[in-house]
Amino acid sequence: MGHGPLGEAYFCLSVCLLPLLLQAYPSTGLEILDPGEVVYVRTETKGVVGRSVMLECGNTLPDVYIWGFTAPGNDQIRAVAYNFGQGPRLQKLATSLGELSVISDSSSLLIDRLPLFAQGLYTCQALYDTTEGAKVYYYYVRLLVLVPVSKPYILVSDTSPAEGTHLWMRCNLDNGTGPINYSWERENRDGVTAKVSEGDVGLMNVTVVSRNHTGWYRCLANNEVNQQRSDRIWLDIIFGPDAPLIDITPYSVTERGYSALERETVTLQCRASSNPPSLYVWFYNNSQVYTGPQYTITKILRMHTGQYSCLAQNTYLNTRSKTTITLTVYYPPDGHPTCAILPGNNYTDLALWCSWAGGYPQPSLAWTGTDPLANTYGWERSPGNATLMQPGARTANRATFTCLGTHVAMNTTASCNATALLPPGEPQCSAYATRNNMYLMLSCSWEGGTPRALLWWASSNGAPEGSSEENANILVLRSSATYSGKAFACNAKHPLASPNKQCTLKLEAPVLVTQRSMVSVYEGSDVQLTCVLKANYPATEITWYNNLRDQVWDTPRKYLLHSEAAWSNLTVREADGLRDSGQYWCSATNALGGAEIPIMLYVRKYPVPPNVTISKIVYNSRQRTEVDLEWQTQTEGDLTGFYVERQRSQAPGGKSGGAATAPPALWQTVADLQPDARSHTFPGLDPAATYAFRVTAVNRRTVGHPSEVRTPADPPFSAYPAVIGAAIGGMLVAMIGTMLLFVYIVRNRNNNRRLHDLIFGMQHSQSRENINFPEDEAAGGIEGDEGAGEGGLPVAGQSPRATRPSSHASAGLAASSASPASISEGLPPGGGDEPVNVTITVTATS
Repeated sequence: MGHGPLGEAYFCLSVCLLPLLLQAYPSTGLEILDPGEVVYVRTETKGVVGRSVMLECGNTLPDVYIWGFTAPGNDQIRAVAYNFGQGPRLQKLATSLGELSVISDSSSLLIDRLPLFAQGLYTCQALYDTTEGAKVYYYYVRLLVLVPVSKPYILVSDTSPAEGTHLWMRCNLDNGTGPINYSWERENRDGVTAKVSEGDVGLMNVTVVSRNHTGWYRCLANNEVNQQRSDRIWLDIIFGPDAPLIDITPYSVTERGYSALERETVTLQCRASSNPPSLYVWFYNNSQVYTGPQYTITKILRMHTGQYSCLAQNTYLNTRSKTTITLTVYYPPDGHPTCAILPGNNYTDLALWCSWAGGYPQPSLAWTGTDPLANTYGWERSPGNATLMQPGARTANRATFTCLGTHVAMNTTASCNATALLPPGEPQCSAYATRNNMYLMLSCSWEGGTPRALLWWASSNGAPEGSSEENANILVLRSSATYSGKAFACNAKHPLASPNKQCTLKLEAPVLVTQRSMVSVYEGSDVQLTCVLKANYPATEITWYNNLRDQVWDTPRKYLLHSEAAWSNLTVREADGLRDSGQYWCSATNALGGAEIPIMLYVRKYPVPPNVTISKIVYNSRQRTEVDLEWQTQTEGDLTGFYVERQRSQAPGGKSGGAATAPPALWQTVADLQPDARSHTFPGLDPAATYAFRVTAVNRRTVGHPSEVRTPADPPFSAYPAVIGAAIGGMLVAMIGTMLLFVYIVRNRNNNRRLHDLIFGMQHSQSRENINFPEDEAAGGIEGDEGAGEGGLPVAGQSPRATRPSSHASAGLAASSASPASISEGLPPGGGDEPVNVTITVTATS
């Protein structure tokens, strides 16, 4: 309590309170003390909008009081309520300040549902009637109407800021009386909540945003009235990608990076911190091979060795990062170790060499052997190779050594064996010359050993010739006759052989011999000429030259060559007297000299075959389509066959049988017959044409003179079959009668001895059978008349030499009786179509 300014007291007393007091107490004689003794009491009361608040005017009820209201920013006091002893009274202003009332038996004001505009200075002028006189109190009550904070909401500059950028978040309120306190909470991904900021300002500034700011954010606002929380907001910080981390399964680290065993399944996992999550791209040696965080190589191979890069991409920020590793694939060498035994220490010791090329890393190699001293004699190692020196004198032939190989990529041990072998037998020497004999080549070989033997040539006096070679050695010398008769030695050295071995060659110029220097042969035969190399080293081929001094080649149509080691045969096929007779040469030349010998060949012709005459040529029917031809040789002689030629010409008017007037055609061979053939039938003739035939004998390649040219004759008259039938019938009857007569005489020879003796004693001279062929009859009927046919008519083309003697056409009766078949044999070809004239004469004596 204190005393206010004097001016204010006078103002209040004169203006506000005294008129009221005088009106209320006109006759009481109330004495007002010195206004300077007015008591001033100042208080402050806070109320909340919408709630109730009580404003007190002293602790006791004044006798008189007046409540006034002064709005903020205004000096005017307006009465709200008063009580001059007659009860409280409210002014119109009270209705605008809310639901205002005076508490009974009290001077305190009660405001329900306090509005915001009720805030201001409330003044209660109270008058107390005391024994000491009236006292005036001024109660100044400043009413602060407090507004509760509303539910805050958050404003953020970017809900998905990139890492490293600036960010601000503001906690906004629609209502609330200050001072207001703001606090910020963040809930991380794990659900843990922590206070991150607090103050009287709702703005939170983040100068540099990091990924750690990611989470749920909530704003809390509170004043002295209440506290409110905002809804959560997710702050998503965009960042990355960081440098990727690459994990490899199975895990193996080397000096060069990571390693894997061949044919394993290798998984490469890429991780890079990023929001949003990164897109992963795999590169192998800068070539893209896969997209995704995990790259799996099934059964990795050696070709997969190289650099693998993981590229992480943040598509939102368009940023990327990359990590590269080196992956080495361990793989064993292909196949198995390779073992070899090499010569060492001038071919006195064995160098056991083992190699297993390829693979990564290099394999480990070690020799194990049958010789216990081998492991202590000497080792030489290099990547992928191992060499062990083994004394040759301590090593037996066919001793076997084993090389063991191991590798980190193999679960088993690989091995190889090597066996020391002495070459079999002895060194082999040979000599040969180049094709043109310019150089002489001495060859020496001793093959099959392990290691290979060392060979070198030496002359007869021991001087070395040429260089030393393994397994085989060829000494090349320029051709010279001075080497003939000289010897050369080939020396051979091997670690398992002691002492050294040797083979010797003696060189000789060729010497030729032949079995026959003169050969004679008939024309058309094959003849062999033989040549033998008696002395010759180095070996050379025999060359043949024919009678024209031309070199002979193997041509099967004319020459055949057959050669063996030291001889050669030349076969001259189908020798010809004009072309093949003469001197042939057998020649041989080597690098030391040459030789040749002549062989004389005489080719003789075969004797000329005998001449041929045609004995019969006649058509076998009236159709004139077939011709029967018979011939005979004039003398005996060598022959190998006959060939028949035919010539065709067209007769005038299409008729045959006369002399041909058309130009003669070329001769055509129509048959090639065996040497025993004397007849032949030629079918398929043209009846309208005229033909001429001739026969020639052949003796191998020698051809005789052709026979005379003959034209076929027409067949005999067609009544011949009837005559022949009658003749045969008569002959049979006569034969039967004769036989019956003979039987009778034989049975009665004693009674008729003279008849018996007469018949049987004279049968050879008195019984005759005369059988004439038609052509013989024609020829014999007009003997000496050339070309006479049946009835004495001439036959075209027939020569006198075609006439057969009559003695050839008759036979005795006894012959006919003994050989009836001869009768049928004497019939001309054609059966019944050819007429036969048979005359039988029987003479009997009683």
